[in-house]
Amino acid sequence: MKFLIAGLGNPGPKYEDTRHNVGFRVLEDLTDDWKSENLGDVARIRHRGKQIVLLKPSTFMNLSGKAVRYWLQAEKIPKENLLVVMDDLHLEFGRLRLRGKGSDAGHNGLKDIDQMTGGNNYARLRVGIGKDFHPGQQADYVLSEWNPEERDALPKLVEDAAAACLSFCAHGLANTMSAYNR
Repeated sequence: MKFLIAGLGNPGPKYEDTRHNVGFRVLEDLTDDWKSENLGDVARIRHRGKQIVLLKPSTFMNLSGKAVRYWLQAEKIPKENLLVVMDDLHLEFGRLRLRGKGSDAGHNGLKDIDQMTGGNNYARLRVGIGKDFHPGQQADYVLSEWNPEERDALPKLVEDAAAACLSFCAHGLANTMSAYNR
């Protein structure tokens, strides 16, 4: 059985340490063995007998759907074996929320994936980045770097989110939701 885990973010050093790139950080916690391939950086790992393709799209956040669709098709992975990992400014920092489907909630990366894959019926792991911004400043906030307190807590958050990704592949959606939604 094969899975695709897509971590959302923006490519390049300018965005590396921003809140919007937490999806990339989670996948980077799973391996260091990345190759630049079509529409993104890709790694292949195995966990409990499952083949897992990890994808960091190079298409920038708002156009993530093209890369996700390509890799689902290229690897012949059914959509029910897709997990998308991304930041969520509606969740307080440190919270994880896994769902089997749902709205894009204003997240442009999810909106594009929905459009390019024909709906919102795929799992998504939302990583809480907090909402310490003034109205209308969302874009600046998600593209800003972590504050010192967040930076100290980030390794544990990333580790937990990475473990949830592996659990999704090994133990399924329902069991992983029970274990990691907090």
